[in-house]
Amino acid sequence: MPGIFTRIVNGEIPCHKVGEDERFLAFLDINPLREGHTLVIPKIEVDKFFDLPVDTLRDIMPFAQGVARRIARVVPCDRIGVSVVGLEVPHAHVHLIPLDHVGDMDFSRPKLKLSAEQLAAIAERIRNA
Repeated sequence: MPGIFTRIVNGEIPCHKVGEDERFLAFLDINPLREGHTLVIPKIEVDKFFDLPVDTLRDIMPFAQGVARRIARVVPCDRIGVSVVGLEVPHAHVHLIPLDHVGDMDFSRPKLKLSAEQLAAIAERIRNA
């Protein structure tokens, strides 16, 4: 059975998409640490980040860079942090997190509670940046 991120890629589960091409998808985390917290995934289902095919591993960061630049244009922050944890969902992914302090990337912190409408508005601002 396909994992949750593959089901998102296949359109079976909705997401707040901020970027997409033929190989990658970027969408807002529904349990964000900060407004604009985005997940970047390859469309192929591979559990561990460093098990990705070499070309996918090489190309995911330039795709993420474009998304990060759009996030930075619309979400006030000092920079966009990058994290690859990979424990919460068995599908390789990169977290892009707007931050002002290193503590903004503490995954043990309480997550923001944003409505679907708020997430949709944030996603639209990032897509249009």
